[in-house]
Amino acid sequence: KQTLLPLLKEEISSFIFPCKPAVQRPERQHMVMELIRCIPLLLFLLFVCGLDHFIFTILSVIQNHSFIEYSYQASHHLSVNVMGTSLMAQLLRGTIGALNTSFESEVETSNLVCLPRPTGMTRQQYLNTCLPLGLLALLCLAQVYPFRLRRAIAAFYFPKREKARVLFLYNKLLRQRKNFLHLQRGRVARQAWQPPELGTVLLRWCRRRWPWLRRCLRQKCTLCGTPETPQHQPCPNPDCFALYCESCW
Repeated sequence: KQTLLPLLKEEISSFIFPCKPAVQRPERQHMVMELIRCIPLLLFLLFVCGLDHFIFTILSVIQNHSFIEYSYQASHHLSVNVMGTSLMAQLLRGTIGALNTSFESEVETSNLVCLPRPTGMTRQQYLNTCLPLGLLALLCLAQVYPFRLRRAIAAFYFPKREKARVLFLYNKLLRQRKNFLHLQRGRVARQAWQPPELGTVLLRWCRRRWPWLRRCLRQKCTLCGTPETPQHQPCPNPDCFALYCESCW
């Protein structure tokens, strides 16, 4: 309707235009909230990966520095010599001589079987672990575009409800614009009663003294703060130095 268009700059920031590819302010707020909800999952994933790497490091240190190898060698020799040529000596040689033994043993063992054998995760495994969370964050960024279709789908199935919503929005904007003008007039009036700052007075004096400096020392709109352009309108009161952009004027 002509009573609403064109929209003010403050009103544009509160609407979602479906044909704009950029993420708009209301969508950005919802998107940020969805991304904040992903932070606990990200922290949990970092904690699990860090714990896995920490345990792998400890087990690797144990495996590399706790290896012990044992080597045991033993020898045993027993020899009984019976001297003499008598019958008793010959008898003792036949009986006790059987006890002569020679024994040698060598044993080598280690604790290799008891040591842990850790296997660290590869980069591909870490990437596969973090991939679902990355897809979730990507969906949080891309969900704003499918959400724009909700109004069109609801309007297709419930045209009467859509008409009531449009009428409600129209009346709401009229009330907001009326209140906005009332509040802005009061703010500008209070600002006009306040004494100007030293920098503002110096800026005005430079603009009057050297008009060619207006391209560099540009003023701003009193309401929205946009830089000065040729379309800006000054206040018709000669004692007022207020400047307004085209939409605010």
